[in-house]
This record gives sequence, C-alpha cells and structure tokens, in this order.
Amino acid sequence: MSSPQAFRWIKTECGRAKYVELASRSGVAAKLRLGWFVVIAAARDLRTPNPDHTPH
Repeated sequence: MSSPQAFRWIKTECGRAKYVELASRSGVAAKLRLGWFVVIAAARDLRTPNPDHTPH
C-alpha cells in the first residue's frame, strides 16, 4: 500500500495516525479541517527527520 503524499510533510507517527483519521471523514467541514491540520502538522514537523527516508 502506498502512503499518502502528505506523509512527505507529516513525519511523526501520531500526526500520521491523525491524518488517516481525518482523511476518512466526509463533508466540506471535514475536508477543511484536514487541510488545516496538514498545514499546521507540516509546519511543526519541518525540522523533524523523515522516518521514510533511508540514508545512503
């Protein structure tokens, strides 16, 4: 299974779990909340190393 594109910016395990939860909801308000969450989570995780990136 491929991970969502947002996981490039959301790097913590708890943030990714919350993203999956919010993405499963339907409705306009839910999509707005998801967008707002991605912006805030990406800003908070900006300096966090990406766990999916394997060093060479």
